[in-house]
Amino acid sequence: MQDIEYRILVINPGSTSTKIGVFDNDISLFEKTIRHDSESINSFANIIDQYEFRKTTILETMDNEGINISKLSAVCGRGGLLRPIEGGTYAVNDVMLKDLRSGYAGQHASNLGGIIAYEIASGLNIPSFIVDPVVVDELEPLARISGFSLIERKSIFHALNQKAVARRVAKELGKNYKDLNLIVTHMGGGITVGVHKHGKVIDVNNGLHGDGPFSPERAGTVPVGDLVALCYSGEYYREEIMKMLVGQGGLVGYLGTNDAVKVEQRIAAGDEEAKLVYDAMAYQVAKEIGAASAVLSGKVDAIILTGGLAYGKGFVKSITDRINWIADVIVQPGENELQALAEGALRVLRGEEDEKVYPGNFKTAKI
Repeated sequence: MQDIEYRILVINPGSTSTKIGVFDNDISLFEKTIRHDSESINSFANIIDQYEFRKTTILETMDNEGINISKLSAVCGRGGLLRPIEGGTYAVNDVMLKDLRSGYAGQHASNLGGIIAYEIASGLNIPSFIVDPVVVDELEPLARISGFSLIERKSIFHALNQKAVARRVAKELGKNYKDLNLIVTHMGGGITVGVHKHGKVIDVNNGLHGDGPFSPERAGTVPVGDLVALCYSGEYYREEIMKMLVGQGGLVGYLGTNDAVKVEQRIAAGDEEAKLVYDAMAYQVAKEIGAASAVLSGKVDAIILTGGLAYGKGFVKSITDRINWIADVIVQPGENELQALAEGALRVLRGEEDEKVYPGNFKTAKI
């Protein structure tokens, strides 16, 4: 009996662009990054007001490419800033739409993914989904304790790529993701190191707000006392401090660029400062992976390095040389977010996983 062929439209909105793809099962037929000019984007008072404009642009692009939307089986959007939920593929429902539109956990372009997916799918009478949003929270109780009773550790990380890459590697190893202990490190504009124990990410650094290694754009963990002193120095506003930590931290703060290729070029040209800072970033990533291995009591089946920085052979070698004694290191460069969205929807359409209902009754930390 021949497998059923599912055609899936996937949508990943960014701040000034929207990435779309059409997949037949897990095979990409078409992918495109739609660039939005700043004048059009800036004409909207709020991010959420952009959904009709972006939806129209997506449909026009598909029409221009000769793609018949009536053949779609499902539409899957990038998950936005929602309530903390466990990982999986979620059907877009009224509660989710309300939270996305109101900005329950903040306003971000990714909030548009589920809304646009629903708008397109409902007109075609087909299902709409989101997959593994950044708020996936599967932390164990121990991992939530920060050491400061007024602040609880939060799970905010590159869940979509981490989970997709973990499943992919498990398949390549001839294993089930739920049977493995993995450490997955996503290295991009932010860096997150996830402890994947039998299909759940039981510990991970908050890659957005000051936790873990510094990255091309983020400061990561910094000395708390010194940060408090800086905040109360009278020299900076709150917004300035936040920008220095997120967006202007890491490589940007030290070297004035978030471009790892340019940093590597500077190192090759003999820039000692660039080499020291770049080596320090690799050093901090390796330390975080070592800490993650302690969570698993050293019982690690594989360590996976992924994200854009995983293309840098020198950077990867600097990390691998420090941690390859723990377990085999598998390098899976890039993010492949459109592929991950398609695979998440496909698992539900094929009946390999049950679709999840948002928000469910999963008990997580408060935002």
